[in-house]
Amino acid sequence: MSAGGNGKASQPQAAAAFSLSSSTLLQSSVLTLATLTLLSFTYFSYNSNSLHSSPTTTTTTTTTSTSQLYLSKLEVVEVEKQKEREREKDDDDVSGDVFHLPQIFGLNYAEMERRFKVYIYPDGDPNTFYQTPRKLTGKYASEGYFFQNIRDSIFRTHDPNQAHLFFIPISCHKMRGKGTSYENMTIIIQNYVESLISKYPYWNRTLGADHFFVTCHDVGVRATEGVPLLVKNSIRVVCSPSYDVGFIPHKDVALPQVLQPFALPAGGNDIENRTTLGFWAGHRNSKIRVILARVWQNDTELDISNNRINRAIGPLIYQKRFYNTKFCICPGGSQVNSARIADSIHYGCVPVILSNYYDLPFNDILDWHKFAVILKEHDVYQLKQILKDIPDAEFVALHKNLVKVQRHFQWNSPPIRYDAFHMVMYELWLRHNVIKY
Repeated sequence: MSAGGNGKASQPQAAAAFSLSSSTLLQSSVLTLATLTLLSFTYFSYNSNSLHSSPTTTTTTTTTSTSQLYLSKLEVVEVEKQKEREREKDDDDVSGDVFHLPQIFGLNYAEMERRFKVYIYPDGDPNTFYQTPRKLTGKYASEGYFFQNIRDSIFRTHDPNQAHLFFIPISCHKMRGKGTSYENMTIIIQNYVESLISKYPYWNRTLGADHFFVTCHDVGVRATEGVPLLVKNSIRVVCSPSYDVGFIPHKDVALPQVLQPFALPAGGNDIENRTTLGFWAGHRNSKIRVILARVWQNDTELDISNNRINRAIGPLIYQKRFYNTKFCICPGGSQVNSARIADSIHYGCVPVILSNYYDLPFNDILDWHKFAVILKEHDVYQLKQILKDIPDAEFVALHKNLVKVQRHFQWNSPPIRYDAFHMVMYELWLRHNVIKY
């Protein structure tokens, strides 16, 4: 009873206490909200005043940074646009009739730039016969430029698993410069290749079909012929591509022999200055040259010398003859090739190829008949009449096309799109597509 009476008496007191507690809590919440509102107002008011009172600090810095970023983006965009314009101009230049299939070439070339990867074996001391070029000057500069350019090009990969082809970086030209004999060259090459085969798994996947080496001097061709597995299986990139002595056109690549540097600027679009019908001067170190000199050296319309022009006559007399001549005769020497072909192209003199069994550089890309005269050696006896029978309009077309192809026979470091280096890489790209693994 007593307990029940106390419970009833305490209910009003509990209700009163709850009412008082709720009221106190509400007042406290209102006060807290008011305080927060006041603080917020004060904070934003202060910031607003700061923004209005000191606009030269935060606002200026932010605006300047934004402007710089905007200009930087504009510059990047403009540079990319300029590159794109240059690519479009380049692409327009390759749409002419100097190519066998210009559209196919353009598509394949673009794919090559995107995808083609070459692995360079790291073995070999650069101070001896490996990795680096001997020099970038002289008649065999093409080999040097390739060694130089491949190392820093977009085509190089340090991951052999990504590689389409493998470069064997041994230089016969460097061996030649150190006085190495043919016999020792062959031994050095064989030992080097065998060390790569035993050390790495890549040769054995294709028996070397996806490997290539580069040599411009004819001593390199002779030295490598002593290593049959290299010559038979791998891709040979050589300056003397004579297919009557082992050069295989669909497998090997003709490297253009280019004497570097050119002594005078490129010729072209100067037909009115070319009053001499034909020109040749050089050593009689081959049968065709002996016949050429014997038959035509006393002719009044063909400027044929049975020896090199004496430098004592005057500076750059030989090179200047190219500027004054319509057709420059390019007979084979000790090999089918000659740096005179690239000289003729550079100076704007239509080359007359007078050589048998010569797989001309980039022959499966460029239509040589559109910018050169291609003859057999037996045509030497009718040479003058053959050249005189070429109509003026045809000569003008040949000369015009010759100017178009000049850049394809020019070496640059760093390389430039469509120059000699890229054309050689394109030839290699074509050959990698037929390799069976």
